Amino acid sequence: MSRAPPIVHHPAFRAEMPAGHRFPMDKFSRLANVLEAEGVPGPRGFARPEPADVETLRLAHTEDYVRGVIELSLTPDVVRRIGMPNTESVATRARAATGGTLLAARLALQHGIACNTAGGSHHASAESGAGFCVFNDVAVAARRLQAEGAVGQVLVVDLDVHQGDGTARIFEGDPSVFTFSMHAEKNFPHRKAVSDLDIELADGTDDEAYLAKLGEILPALLSSVRPDIVFFNAGVDPHADDKLGRLSLTDEGLGRREAYVLGACLDLEIPVVGVIGGGYDADIDRLAGRHAILHRTAKSLYSR
Repeated sequence: MSRAPPIVHHPAFRAEMPAGHRFPMDKFSRLANVLEAEGVPGPRGFARPEPADVETLRLAHTEDYVRGVIELSLTPDVVRRIGMPNTESVATRARAATGGTLLAARLALQHGIACNTAGGSHHASAESGAGFCVFNDVAVAARRLQAEGAVGQVLVVDLDVHQGDGTARIFEGDPSVFTFSMHAEKNFPHRKAVSDLDIELADGTDDEAYLAKLGEILPALLSSVRPDIVFFNAGVDPHADDKLGRLSLTDEGLGRREAYVLGACLDLEIPVVGVIGGGYDADIDRLAGRHAILHRTAKSLYSR
């Protein structure tokens, strides 16, 4: 067996953006460079996904919205809500990132663990994108696997600093997908959705308080939900230096969080998929290194 877990990447994860745009698009290509330099993907390199097709996207999104993204015909209001231009490059990126999470999920079912180098677009709902999120990759992947009969019960563990409101809305009233979001209480979105379990954290929550709260919740959740697969949104925006966060985690704290979530799933032999979620440090090298904690941790646990 390879001593490296499957890591998914596609060059299209980095879309062309207008000069000065506030979304740190370069982090995706830089993350891939960091992982390659450290040998994290192993000798076979990255697994390369196919872009998600329209039929697959429609499992979690409306026909009109999917067509609007792909045919570049979204209304100005929706484009403003997303915060990214409705261009061919952005649409291709959204389809590739969604395909990446789907491939990572398939690989996790085979190997126990797999990670995407993109994904976690949790603000996208069925009929619209929002907050830099075009297609909800985790929702699409979960729906596709369920449609194929590959999984029944799904658990989403969303630890991005922002609530996974789009994911919660897509799966509202659906007992086959349990949505858990632990996020900063006073951060975006201002109008929260209702996840199956929401934990709202006070501004400035540090490593110890954060990890203690997670430790109170995750084991019982894994035991009660009994998922066939876990989607883990490992957003690094709870970091103290993140410009869009309000919490105070350190790099060490993020590493302990990743090890705890991934390790808990592996110990119970529950396949787990890691997606990178949000991260908005202005220093792209520092940000890429922070996102790489997920993949480094996955490798260390996989080869133990």
